[in-house]
Amino acid sequence: MSFNFIEATINNFYIHTVGNKVADEKFFISKRKTKASNELKTLLSHYFLSPFNSEEYYHFHHDTDLYLNETYSYVSKIFNNSESLYEQSINLAKHLYNHCVHPKIKGGEFYIVYFKNCSLSGQTLDAVGLFKSENKDTFLEVEQLNDGFNIESRQGININNLDKGCLIFNTEKENGYVISIVDNTNKGAEAQYWKDNFLNVSVINNSFHQTNQFLGITKQFVTKQLNEKFNITKTEQIDFLNRSVDYFKTHDTFNKQEFEKDIFTDINVIESFQKFDQEYRQENEVELSDNFEISAKAVKKQARVFKSVLKLDKNFHIYIHGNRELIEQGIDEDGRKYYKLYYQNEQ
Repeated sequence: MSFNFIEATINNFYIHTVGNKVADEKFFISKRKTKASNELKTLLSHYFLSPFNSEEYYHFHHDTDLYLNETYSYVSKIFNNSESLYEQSINLAKHLYNHCVHPKIKGGEFYIVYFKNCSLSGQTLDAVGLFKSENKDTFLEVEQLNDGFNIESRQGININNLDKGCLIFNTEKENGYVISIVDNTNKGAEAQYWKDNFLNVSVINNSFHQTNQFLGITKQFVTKQLNEKFNITKTEQIDFLNRSVDYFKTHDTFNKQEFEKDIFTDINVIESFQKFDQEYRQENEVELSDNFEISAKAVKKQARVFKSVLKLDKNFHIYIHGNRELIEQGIDEDGRKYYKLYYQNEQ
């Protein structure tokens, strides 16, 4: 599943202000549609849409009845009748305000946007976008006059930095639509209010999610439990991580039994991994298949956090990318630790 916004256009939008409820900040409801030129709509489209590049998608969720999910209900009414955008934008703003109850949540502008001609997996769809700006940047405005320059500072929104957003595509309504989410602020406990409380979504269990989750489980096992139970060296740990990523980079499909045999080889390590994997899935309520198509985007994302760097005091960083048999560890007669490296060519 993939999307592009080459032909996407803003059909209509409204802006309200949503403050922090526990800080007794109010919300402001706009009384009219915001006017924007075609040039400004192009800039807004860049601001709203350019951050969406993940292949991880979500559905609206509710434990008992999907129609009890308020955001799902309001968005459904918009898709049923686009003329109701203003009425439902007010409902959405009030709903968001009721979930801004953590003291660290910042107030800001709340945009409710109706898009036409969005492409999702080759299908042209309408979409509703919900966006919130929480941070302001300082900009300098320089004006040239006859005898010199005037310069002033202004507070404004950086169109390259969207704080929070979601795109709800008008498809799979019965499953809770298809949703893409951006959240670049509030990484602590307060971050849950956007995705978990206001939107109330669950992840779609696609190839991106499966790949991302399994690589995450593997990384935790290698960096935490493997060292504790089998007392492996740092170079061995890095080698396990490198070979795990290489498996995903060189295969189109994942087979858990094959992966375990190729990466861990030793039956005791394999059994330890299987137990760790099972416990992780149960504790985190993660559903994964033992066979799935590998997502290249998920591999690229996870590869960034698979550390292949061996740090020695504050003097050396050794980047290990290949055969760990070409690096040896030892201790000399004076008790100093050392690594011996073997290589063919120097570059």
